[in-house]
Amino acid sequence: MKITSVEFKKAILNLKDAPKDRKPEIAFAGKSNVGKSSLLNALFNRRNLAKTSNTPGKTRTINFFEVNSKFYFVDLPGYGYAEVSKELQEKWGELMFEYLTGRETLKLMVVLIDSRHGPNERDIQLIDFLDEQQIPTLLVATKIDKLSNSQRRPHLEMIRKSLNLDEDAIILPFSAVTKEGVAPLWKIIEDVLKGG
Repeated sequence: MKITSVEFKKAILNLKDAPKDRKPEIAFAGKSNVGKSSLLNALFNRRNLAKTSNTPGKTRTINFFEVNSKFYFVDLPGYGYAEVSKELQEKWGELMFEYLTGRETLKLMVVLIDSRHGPNERDIQLIDFLDEQQIPTLLVATKIDKLSNSQRRPHLEMIRKSLNLDEDAIILPFSAVTKEGVAPLWKIIEDVLKGG
């Protein structure tokens, strides 16, 4: 897909403030420091459109990026960062729940899992919830460049088993450093947006 424009539209803490123009949305979620902002920047081929940080828990709002004036990428808050107050973690949880159950415009949920460590309890809960809600979901194994060739298959298999996935379930290896996975991820997003 040719990216002609990417514009940060808004950051929200309340779903009533979300865009109301009914454009399709592709949402991205994952635990803190999984590489979500780096993935978005790699997809946009930009350096700092989505703010990256060495400090986990940087994304604290739901951020909407309008792409080609046709659809939104939605950057959801990273979850599970211990140094954030319990109250704020609960607020994020409520906001995520509202977003995931209340957006008819949500076409695909992209869940990022660190390929080195596999899914944690929060990842498993999120994926189970998405399955219950019948929200189309794609799993992306980030930081794949940190694994040797001999480690890749066992780590991807460990993710598959941890999540009780079928053999044919797609887990897309991704690296913001080498750009592995950028083209296949765009292809999947295009197919979803075309209704394919």
